[in-house]
Amino acid sequence: IRIPETEKRGDAIGKGYESWEGASCLSHSVGEARTSAASERRGQRPWRSCRAAGLSRVCALPPTPSHQVGGGERHPLPFPTGAGYLAVMPRYFTDKTFTFLDDLAAHNERDWFKANQDRYEEDVREPALAFVEDFADRLYAISPHFIADPRKVGGSLFRIQRDTRFAKDKTPYKTHTGLQFRHVASRDDVHAPGFYLHVEPGACYAGTGLWRPATPDALAIRRAIADDPAAWRKAAHAKAFTDRYEVGGDSLVRVPKGFDPEGPFVEDIKLKDFIAGTSLTKRMVTGTTFLADYTALCKAAKPFMAFLCDAIGVAF
Repeated sequence: IRIPETEKRGDAIGKGYESWEGASCLSHSVGEARTSAASERRGQRPWRSCRAAGLSRVCALPPTPSHQVGGGERHPLPFPTGAGYLAVMPRYFTDKTFTFLDDLAAHNERDWFKANQDRYEEDVREPALAFVEDFADRLYAISPHFIADPRKVGGSLFRIQRDTRFAKDKTPYKTHTGLQFRHVASRDDVHAPGFYLHVEPGACYAGTGLWRPATPDALAIRRAIADDPAAWRKAAHAKAFTDRYEVGGDSLVRVPKGFDPEGPFVEDIKLKDFIAGTSLTKRMVTGTTFLADYTALCKAAKPFMAFLCDAIGVAF
């Protein structure tokens, strides 16, 4: 919120600058804010009122030279606040997000979805795309080799439609929304190293790693674990990681050929999926600090992700 230079912070708050009524905004929806990405990268981040998608109050940040096109080092969020600025963290996902997904689970039909598509756009899709956009700089600070792509189609947001071509369950829509931040070296949204966010009533979680890698990649990861168990211990079994994540996924019944059945981390070598996840509460996901909370989870997974990337020969 822009506070006049001549006013003290306390006086400004007292005059209502933290309320909707006291804020003067140039754009009035998450959608407008999201489409302003180009101007933001030129150092002209506009005012944003996010009430249309249930975001909290007004989110405004000062221009920063690091966002000029072709200009130097990128700042990780939060941006440095200049004199006269009060940074307010937005709320992306809200009770309305979860209400829509609950209703969709109860009415998973094309006619119902068409009649309620405006709700999907306002309460699920636009907040998710705003989250992706605002996470981009934070993700870049973790690793410049992962993508936060806020496009509606083909970006980080998974489509809500299910692929039912070979499924017994023919319900047309997913009852969750998923965001993936994959490695830039891969065009495969699913079988690529990446970070993941899953928003679903009663089943929210954050994930990281590589799900069902191609056979050569799985072999490379297993070989890296066997060859350097100390590095794997630091990456996947350090307290800083296991306090937040649990390594999971499907496993082979037997130790793969060529590996010592009595060797270290044999159960990890048997994994088909090299992934880790952590459950999230609705309160966390709908909180104003969720962007920072999710960023902290991704940072905690850096050694794990770096090990996997190194094993399969891509940069971290």
